[in-house]
Amino acid sequence: MTRTPLTWLYVPGDRPHVVAKALAAGADVVVIDLEDAVAQDRKEHARAATAELLTEPQPVPVHVRVNALDSPWSAADLAAVAGLPGLSGLRLPKVSAPEQVRQVAVVTPVPLYALLESALAVEHAYGIATAHPALRGIALGEADLRADLGVRAEAGLDWPRSRVVLAARAAGLAPPPQTVYPDIRDLDGLSASCAHGRALGFLGRAAIHPRQLPVIERAYLPTDAELEHAETIIKAASANEGAQALPDGRFIDAAVVAMARRTLSLAGRT
Repeated sequence: MTRTPLTWLYVPGDRPHVVAKALAAGADVVVIDLEDAVAQDRKEHARAATAELLTEPQPVPVHVRVNALDSPWSAADLAAVAGLPGLSGLRLPKVSAPEQVRQVAVVTPVPLYALLESALAVEHAYGIATAHPALRGIALGEADLRADLGVRAEAGLDWPRSRVVLAARAAGLAPPPQTVYPDIRDLDGLSASCAHGRALGFLGRAAIHPRQLPVIERAYLPTDAELEHAETIIKAASANEGAQALPDGRFIDAAVVAMARRTLSLAGRT
């Protein structure tokens, strides 16, 4: 059984040697960035290097974050990489309206992922999430969102975070991954932030350095105790039809069973 992606490693598209290392770093998905991580005078180089790499299938799924759709570079980005054998998905930054998703979907068959980075985008979250069947996921871009809202404290982002989690679920999409944690040295802070994100309903996280990957995995993979409890629920449900109680008296019903199955699926178990 294929494990649900939990780690999404961003890497600058203008540094092919770093991209090569990222492909072997153990991330579930590698995201080659043509946007924020690449200076304006390096955009063409990044695009060409990425297109050359993606002419061949890659050992792990590779997504490309193109430049914002209203930028001078996005059309060339899409033309260069869409449809290449090594491309598994396109990440569209600064999406604020459903029409933007549909504009890209009509010119490429590649799965799309929208990044919501403004107050307007969060307000349109459900519309964006249901804009087109090619859209497979949404996520927040919290650096830009924080600036747009003028928010400094973490608590100020909890409402838009929950809004995006709800929109994804209502649209039938996978739970969104958390945005990047910018301090690559603060692994304790990353772990605490992941625990908070998991409590809000996120699933997995984007990373900007390989050292962050095991922290994210530990935070989002079920613990041994959680797996044991899930297996107990599944066994009890299989042995008896309808609502039942576990030996310790805890009540189980269809919703509890569904959560148990999800827990097992995260660990690659049926």
